[in-house]
Amino acid sequence: MTDTVARDTTPVPTPPPRRSYARLAADESREDYSLRYAPHAFRRWSPSTVAGTALGGIAYLADFAIGASIVFTYGFTSGLASILTAAVIIFLTGIPIARACATYGLDMDLITRGAGFGYFGSTLTSLIYASFTFIFFALEGSIMAQAMHQAVGLPVEIGYLVTTLIVIPIVFRGMGALAKVQAWTQPVWIVGMVLPFVVLAFEAPDAWGVFGSFGGTEGAGSGFSWIGFGLGTGVALSLIAQIGEQADYLRFMPAKTEANKRRWNLAVLAAGPGWVVIGAAKQLGGAFLAFVALEAVGKTHALEPIAPQIEALRPWLGSLALPAAALFVIVSQIKINVTNAYSGSLSWSNFFSRVTHRHPGRVWYIFLNLVIALTLMEMNMFAALGKLLGFYSNVGIAWIAAVAADLVINKRAGWSPPYIEFKRAYLYAVNPAGFGAMTIASTVSILAFFGLFGAYAEAFSTFIAAGLALVLCPLIAWATKGRYYLARPNPVWGPERAAGGTGGGTDADAPDVTATHVCAVCETAYELPDIADCPVWSGPICSLCCSLDAECGDVCRKDPEAAGPVLMPVPTVPKAPPGA
Repeated sequence: MTDTVARDTTPVPTPPPRRSYARLAADESREDYSLRYAPHAFRRWSPSTVAGTALGGIAYLADFAIGASIVFTYGFTSGLASILTAAVIIFLTGIPIARACATYGLDMDLITRGAGFGYFGSTLTSLIYASFTFIFFALEGSIMAQAMHQAVGLPVEIGYLVTTLIVIPIVFRGMGALAKVQAWTQPVWIVGMVLPFVVLAFEAPDAWGVFGSFGGTEGAGSGFSWIGFGLGTGVALSLIAQIGEQADYLRFMPAKTEANKRRWNLAVLAAGPGWVVIGAAKQLGGAFLAFVALEAVGKTHALEPIAPQIEALRPWLGSLALPAAALFVIVSQIKINVTNAYSGSLSWSNFFSRVTHRHPGRVWYIFLNLVIALTLMEMNMFAALGKLLGFYSNVGIAWIAAVAADLVINKRAGWSPPYIEFKRAYLYAVNPAGFGAMTIASTVSILAFFGLFGAYAEAFSTFIAAGLALVLCPLIAWATKGRYYLARPNPVWGPERAAGGTGGGTDADAPDVTATHVCAVCETAYELPDIADCPVWSGPICSLCCSLDAECGDVCRKDPEAAGPVLMPVPTVPKAPPGA
């Protein structure tokens, strides 16, 4: 008889991953890959849907207030030149940024990292961008509160709170909810936008001619003024960072293929820099409506978009003009403020993940952004609109111009890598090319803005910021021979493998772009562009786990030779669908 030993069939417990994310941070249906590359598997929307959602966010009526403020202050001739010049600058700088975001599936912060700023260098631009979102949330919220006050008598202080709370459930649910809201509200917005101008075309056909000779309310006169032109352009250029909000949607563009190449290019152009074409038209239209309403409502109320809207609609709608105008304003402001709150949450997430090495989830930063915006509204920031936006534009344009210079000049000259590297594992903390150019340009332009170099330099401070950034970024990259772009080569998804998705090719040309590695830390599979080789964990690491690691000491980029090569597993290539 043979003795048998009973085997222990108790299953061995699987050890937990080295890092697990909070429930909200791990839910990508809400998180929307807020701190990382947007994988092709998630980019399930068509180019037209992404473009429509992005353009839905430019429904805001701050354009009306900004245009009216410029024309009232500097007169029609100088104001028109200011608005058109700013639009051209914004359009040209937005083209390369929009294409990069759509091609690489990256938001504005991640593009900035790889386009001359470095890993920590882009931390400052995260704050600049976050400030853009809460400044304009406060501005748009103030306009919405004014509409509710006129419509139902709600005190504006309570209206500020309502405008803040109403966007939370939408923004909380991420891109899917945003796309639905923008699509559902678009018909109402289009009718509300066009109808006042149709009414005035019939009821006041001569108003445009009179508007063309309007000299403003501050004694500027109807002629052209270089000082007025420069100052007005500075105010209009405060909107240049809007390309960042467009980028937050453009990163979800599907891969560009031979089949969709034309639609893809048109969608990126329209939803990226194309927003400013509509924006400039709205600024001029808002100034016109304010001019027509000026005698009836006075200067203060003419600068508030709700009052000119009511006056324009009154000849046709009578007593219904007030509720119709209020509905249009409220819909418009919800459309833009869900975008402001969403983009702000992304920017704060990027900032705090680098500073604290923690990421509780994008949704928590919605509340931070909204609290700051609510505070600004309660402080009546609408009253200081012109000065605030004029100051902000000096910093915003220095940042955007430096990024555009890197994408257009440095990459073509070979001073910058031919692809966008955004992962901490391969970047220097600070790249002097973009970060240095922005810092110098914004510092000089702010000094000019406060009058240190005379009246003309004050008026043209934003041109100084743009010019210096455009010149200094390539100059510094050339002087440093591009050495501060990459701390070490990327063997996982570097320029050789990513080349298919850049330049004149299509995303589909890039080999195995949807292949995945399992992160050695969080044990989740991510596509190759989101993966780095990590000597500390001896394997693949996703970009977010890499960013949040507080104990590695950056050994991979500080001393890559000592860290040694990392043996990487074979990537997992997804199975082709049946019939493919």
